[in-house]
Amino acid sequence: MKLAFSTLGVPGLPLADVLRLASAHGYHGVELRAHPEEPVHPGLGPEERVAAAAACKAAGIEVVGIAGYVRVAAPGPDEPVIQELYGLLDLARDLGSGFVRVFPGAEESQSAEDADATAARRLGTAAEYAADVGVRILLETHDSHRTGADAIRVLGLVGHRHVGALWDVMHTWLGGEQPAESYAALAPHLGYVQVKDIASAEDTAPLPLGAGVLPLAECVEVLSRHGWDGWLCWEYEKRWYEGAAPLEDLLGAGHDHLARLLNDSA
Repeated sequence: MKLAFSTLGVPGLPLADVLRLASAHGYHGVELRAHPEEPVHPGLGPEERVAAAAACKAAGIEVVGIAGYVRVAAPGPDEPVIQELYGLLDLARDLGSGFVRVFPGAEESQSAEDADATAARRLGTAAEYAADVGVRILLETHDSHRTGADAIRVLGLVGHRHVGALWDVMHTWLGGEQPAESYAALAPHLGYVQVKDIASAEDTAPLPLGAGVLPLAECVEVLSRHGWDGWLCWEYEKRWYEGAAPLEDLLGAGHDHLARLLNDSA
């Protein structure tokens, strides 16, 4: 397995500094949060995209995924959602990334059947364009569809290899799934895995890896036992918790912790 971290942990940091941190601490990839307040987002022009891709290549750091905020199950017309998704797919293509992250984002006013059908319809529409640009759309286990069992209700309806799953280990745990259950559900669709740590279900502020209650060792062991060799990406939610310790100070120890888990699981 390969190790990466998300720029959600270093909000607003210039790309050159992100790449420097990754190189310095042994990470081979980064997940780029694609939001207008970040240096890399769908509003970048062609020259900026070329420069960003060249910087990543020169640093030897892969853009694991483009983390967008499209809510594919949300109520409303399809076209704005699909167009936003196309913009993320174009950005991923231009930066040489293989994945785009989307959220479910259904609302309480919707039935589960309606939310699943809405998400599947939009993802199915975007799947052909994703195939054309060589990028996979990944539905994250999050919010209204936080477990693997929730996510595969949508993915089973889509049935396209360019639409898959992003396993956020915190949300499946909060949803009551064991790692083996989450993996069994998501394995046929799995793009990559987001790891993190928290103190409890009631206190989800980010902690250093290994300092909280999430079953990271079990997750890595399950992945290793099944021969999965994709990306483990540390999503440290500093952007939403300003009082959290700076990720820059934790990256080295986080890399070492994941390396130990990988070694132990082997």
